[in-house]
Amino acid sequence: MLLYNSAVSGNCYKVRLLLAQLGVGYETMDVSVVDRSNRAELLGELNPGLRVPTLVLDDGRPLAESNAILWYFGDGTSYLSDDPYERAQTLQWMFFEQYSHEPFIAVVRFWLRYAGTPELFADQIPAKTKGGYAALDGLERGLLGREFLVGGRYSIADISLYAYTHVAHEGDFDLAPYPMIRAWIDRVASQPLHVTIDA
Repeated sequence: MLLYNSAVSGNCYKVRLLLAQLGVGYETMDVSVVDRSNRAELLGELNPGLRVPTLVLDDGRPLAESNAILWYFGDGTSYLSDDPYERAQTLQWMFFEQYSHEPFIAVVRFWLRYAGTPELFADQIPAKTKGGYAALDGLERGLLGREFLVGGRYSIADISLYAYTHVAHEGDFDLAPYPMIRAWIDRVASQPLHVTIDA
């Protein structure tokens, strides 16, 4: 398999983390998240969104969108429940991650640490930061009284939300007021075969 990958992308990290924990081998092709000038040439036939991660399976079929890739590889494993309600809850959290979490926390992190021109986004950062804290508030509530997000066990729902939450400080988000999240981050990081985002 070939993973079109960015080392700093939380979305790519989700895929690398699950594949490592499943013991699935793959090769990578690094793609810049700043210079997107060759995206159409590189990914146009594989992913209409021209985004990473994009995965090419061994049989040549492409698969895009980080959470779709998590679902594909998690299905039939301990990382995704067979119970219909718990599967729906998993999707609930993965949709929350892409709609309410990633567009704020990941974007502010990118602007401040990786875009190279944070001053260009200065007027947008306060609103995005407010949205990020709203997402953290929701995640904190979701973890109240729970070790993991779905079914009392580590799953792709946790992987999905862990990716950008554990590096939220790179977007100047303060996790000190979130004890449930901080304890959950530690639990996710202690899972067997865990790899770090910079591994």
